[in-house]
Amino acid sequence: MRFYWLLPAIVVFFSSCSPTDSTDSMTTDGDQSGLNSEIPRSPNGKPDFNGIWQVLMNANDNLEAAAPKAAYQLVPGDFVPVPSPAVVALGAVGAVPASYGVVDGGRIPYKADALARRDENAANWLENDPEIKCYMPGVPRATYMPHPFQIFQSESAFFIAYSFAGSVRNVFLEDPGPAPLDSWMGQSYGYWDGDTWVVEVTGLDDRTWFDRAGNYHTYQLKVTERYTLVSENVIEYEATMEDPEIFEEPWTIRMPIYRRLEAGYELPQFKCVEFVEELMYGKYRKGRESELGF
Repeated sequence: MRFYWLLPAIVVFFSSCSPTDSTDSMTTDGDQSGLNSEIPRSPNGKPDFNGIWQVLMNANDNLEAAAPKAAYQLVPGDFVPVPSPAVVALGAVGAVPASYGVVDGGRIPYKADALARRDENAANWLENDPEIKCYMPGVPRATYMPHPFQIFQSESAFFIAYSFAGSVRNVFLEDPGPAPLDSWMGQSYGYWDGDTWVVEVTGLDDRTWFDRAGNYHTYQLKVTERYTLVSENVIEYEATMEDPEIFEEPWTIRMPIYRRLEAGYELPQFKCVEFVEELMYGKYRKGRESELGF
């Protein structure tokens, strides 16, 4: 499936960027001796992240380590919790695999009352998870959803297009100051720390979650991402979350991201808005009464 809608936008985006305005933040600084010579590099000597990438683990199920369970939405059973009637027909397809865990230290440092809110989110996953309604996933969740994303990088621009919900991010190369308003994908500002590309993300809409386990944040969240190209086809990714409203201290996740290597592979579309119209607005659809027998 070809991204015809995206290519013209990318061309316009890159042509509108002024190299004279932003080159400093993307150019090589200082002595380059001792740098990893086995990774692809841009003409300016910095690592080249261009390509289509994907996380190959189920961090989107739960950032913390967790045992497998019968469904994302459970209800009390005679002996153990059982799948909700709304998802029971999915059987093994709707079951949740074990999560390896990607949080440094193992646990997200919630304050006590905030942890109770997380547990409430998980108990009402079917109604509350924004992924179900095809809302844009926010940062860092967009990175490790089970969908690929593509990085477009030049000396004057850094742009990320995600398959899920058609989400995109333009990473500013000069500090734009405070975000003018909160948004699903927030405001991103990037700069180099040696060979690591650092992106600070603020202005994130507090309706986004970190995963399907109900882990969440407030509008005060700041995410600091670090992308390090450790080989031609692997990025070492980490993201540190700061939100003093609900977390006792900052916490960090880490995971590898892999390049998609299929010949001729292009970023697929997953514009899921149309797939959730029945879920969100089906009760207003003409003829629904006769289909349901009333």
